[in-house]
Parts: sequence; structure tokens; C-alpha cells
Amino acid sequence: MKYCRFQTEDGIHCGIIESVAGYEVINQVAALHSEDPFCAEFHPTMTHLPLQGTKLLAPVTPSKIICVGRNYREHARELGNEVPAELIIFLKPPSAVIGPEENVVYPPISERVDFEGELAVVIGKRCRNLRAGEDVRAYIRGYTCLNDVTARDLQRKDGQWTRGKGFDTFCPVGPLVSDELDPWKGVAVETRVNGELKQHGDTRDFIFPLDEIIRYCSEVMTLVPGDLIATGTPAGVGPVKPGDVMEVSIAGIGMLRNRVIDSLSH
Repeated sequence: MKYCRFQTEDGIHCGIIESVAGYEVINQVAALHSEDPFCAEFHPTMTHLPLQGTKLLAPVTPSKIICVGRNYREHARELGNEVPAELIIFLKPPSAVIGPEENVVYPPISERVDFEGELAVVIGKRCRNLRAGEDVRAYIRGYTCLNDVTARDLQRKDGQWTRGKGFDTFCPVGPLVSDELDPWKGVAVETRVNGELKQHGDTRDFIFPLDEIIRYCSEVMTLVPGDLIATGTPAGVGPVKPGDVMEVSIAGIGMLRNRVIDSLSH
């Protein structure tokens, strides 16, 4: 199934994306807390809206965003880093989350802001201290696109990543969540800037597989429905400037598109 959050004149809603007569439509969901579509059962209302032209929001409102650093060998090398022997994780704040077609604000105190397209896991079931060998699929609601926007100069200057990764608008997510992917079999992740292909990776190239990532995170903190785990970015990251358009695409999920603007336009 595929899920989304969307905005209409009467507020924020959740929906299941279906195909009707060859067109993708949103079947609006009732009896849910609109701020978190992953904490309760879906109750379709049979009220359908066309997917195209509907204002989609970030499909999740996570309590936390856990990101995996340097999970592709070539990406580690392109930034002059050693290929990690152990998992590297860091957090982005929920205040960084924006949805598709929303603007990323270029912070005036940074001189280099980079795109980082990624596959993100959406947690669907509370978990803590998963056992070795336990099937992590039971805790996954689905997958979505994420852009781990980074002020690269500040990341390098600080020596830790909170400031460089944590600005408001630095975590575009969407356009929807799908449980129809299988990262173990391989999912292609692509990023374009102004239509030019910059990144092309495949989840089969992960240094640390998804099982290991989710278990590792669950040893540190309780994962709750709606939480995001960004699984790392492939090689090809690079800078953007105000006016540039970033597009992260994953087959089966769609395209997450965001424009960069300067702070004076915000």
C-alpha cells in the first residue's frame, strides 16, 4: 500500500493511494489523528481526490530522524573519509522536516550547502532492543524519499554534525510512503539538480544492511511509529545555490522535489 498526508481547504488529512480507471487517486482516511497517520488503523471513507494537483505534505511527523552516515563506500571516499568499520548515526531535528514542493532555505551563515538523496525507513511499530536474528520487517511501515540537506562547511568546521544537518527545512521528506519496496533485493536512489543526474545508487551497495541498522538504532533508543531512519546517501553529493531545484527519485515512491531559496526570500 501507499500512504500520504495532504492539505485541503478544511485541514490536514491522510489517505491511501489507489488506482481507479487508470488514474492515481487518494482515498481519504477517517478516524485518525491527522498529525500521525501511522499510529492507528486506517478507515477509508471512499472519498476520492485526484493525486495530481493535491497538495501533498511530508507523509510523516516523526518524533526523531535517525541518519546513517557513510553507508556507501564511494560516498565515504569522495569526501576523503575512511570507509567505516562500524555504524555511524546522527540525528536531525523534527523541525527540519518539510514536504514536497516546499522550499529549502539557504542559511546565510553557510558558504556551501549540499544535497544528499536517500531512502528512508518509516517505523510502524514500537521497538526497543531487537534481538539478533529478529525479523525487522515487522517494525517497518514503509519507505519514502529523504534529502539530508547539509551545510558542508559547518559540518567540517564543527567536527560534529548537529548544526550542519539541523537547520530548519534541511530534511525534505516524501512525497508518500510505500510498503511495496524491498531494499534487500535492491532499490535505486537517484538525485537530480536542475534536471541533471547527480547521484545514482542502489541499496544492494549498503555497507551496513537494513537489518543491522534497525537493530543498532533500537539498542540506543526506542523507535516509535512515524520515526524515520535515513539509510545513507550514494556518491555524487554536491553543492546547490538559491534557485536550484533538487529532485530525489525512488521507483515505487515517486519524486521529492524542492527548490533552494535564500533567507531573504523566506
